[in-house]
Amino acid sequence: MPIRLNRRALPLAALLFAALPAAAQDPATLYFSAIPDDDETRLQERFGKVADYLEETLGVPVAYVPVKDYAASVTAFRNDQIQLAWFGGLSGVQARRMVPGSRAIAQGTEDESFVTYFIANTDTGLTEPEDGTFPEGLEGLSFTFGAQGSTSGRLMPEYHLREITGQAPQDFFSDVGFSGDHGQTLRLVASGAYDVGALNYSVYEQALTEGAPEVETATVIWRTPPYPDYNWTIRGDVDTRWGEGFADRVQAALIALDDAEILESFPRSAFIEASDALYAPIEDTARELDLID
Repeated sequence: MPIRLNRRALPLAALLFAALPAAAQDPATLYFSAIPDDDETRLQERFGKVADYLEETLGVPVAYVPVKDYAASVTAFRNDQIQLAWFGGLSGVQARRMVPGSRAIAQGTEDESFVTYFIANTDTGLTEPEDGTFPEGLEGLSFTFGAQGSTSGRLMPEYHLREITGQAPQDFFSDVGFSGDHGQTLRLVASGAYDVGALNYSVYEQALTEGAPEVETATVIWRTPPYPDYNWTIRGDVDTRWGEGFADRVQAALIALDDAEILESFPRSAFIEASDALYAPIEDTARELDLID
């Protein structure tokens, strides 16, 4: 009997789903997932609404499947347990390299020029230089990235740290950790568990907008140059299941999404067309850091 998961399934169900062979899935359902870059509750709410929208627009059953980490999202895509995913720049590159014919089809308007914020606990006394240069006084402090596979939480901040300091993060800082997601990075730095951290700028800006208490003790001290980041990536074999032109229909549906509440939850102002070529700089950087072959 085919197994269908509720699009708002609990994480335990996601782990069970990840263990199922592709043949155990309902072939009529379009399954999709997303990198777990934020609080689990936020992700469930956001992507449950996306599933409802896509199901209504495409006229096929659509189910959101949460995953436990970045690597799990890439593995699920490779194993055909999901056919569509909201990836970061790096995870998207990794997934497309594993599945021939897959392609990036959309990105947020803001993802053309994404930025990482470096934040510091206010007790460090560090502030953001007015001229935009990298601040002094970070050497020997403790530092946390986000997830190991995160573009904005690890790949790009590590690249710039190496370029600026001439050292590996583990040599420059007294202690280096991986928080797992951007919201946790903000909480760890705000609490003083780490002196400094790097996170997705939109997570910090949303915290500012919401008046989150963490922004009172975690302040921005540097902003990276812009780079391409998040993207919707789809498998190349979806047309054989749902009909010729299905991938293009999914792309059109995402670009046409104008629900203000859904867009704000990302947060993005809109989705626009994307292509694999846009993420060549991410692939080059990942190769330079030996994160991919």
